[in-house]
Amino acid sequence: MKLKNNPLQNKSYDLALLIVKLSKRLIKENKEYVLSKQILRSGTSVGANIIEANGAISKADFSAKMSIAYKECLETKYWLHLLKDSGDLDIESFKDLFEKADEIGRILFSILKTTRINK
Repeated sequence: MKLKNNPLQNKSYDLALLIVKLSKRLIKENKEYVLSKQILRSGTSVGANIIEANGAISKADFSAKMSIAYKECLETKYWLHLLKDSGDLDIESFKDLFEKADEIGRILFSILKTTRINK
């Protein structure tokens, strides 16, 4: 689901795909069901809310959806830390996923600052 003119949407989709694969691996290899579901929910919700924001019917609706995407991104980073610190996620995978989530978070924060200034 790549879009030429929407790098944020593409980055969030790529992150979601990696999170889906991580969740499947955590369940299969580690028999880890609780944290894997948590990160699956938050990690895939980022992109879903960005998609919803792009279909917003007002500036307020756009800002609200982007705000939710940002919060879900923060939550995803939390679960990544917890998975790493609990030994369920190796450091290299953590670094890769955290870097991707952090980049998306910084973009979302910038968008939120801009949309709130231009109200």
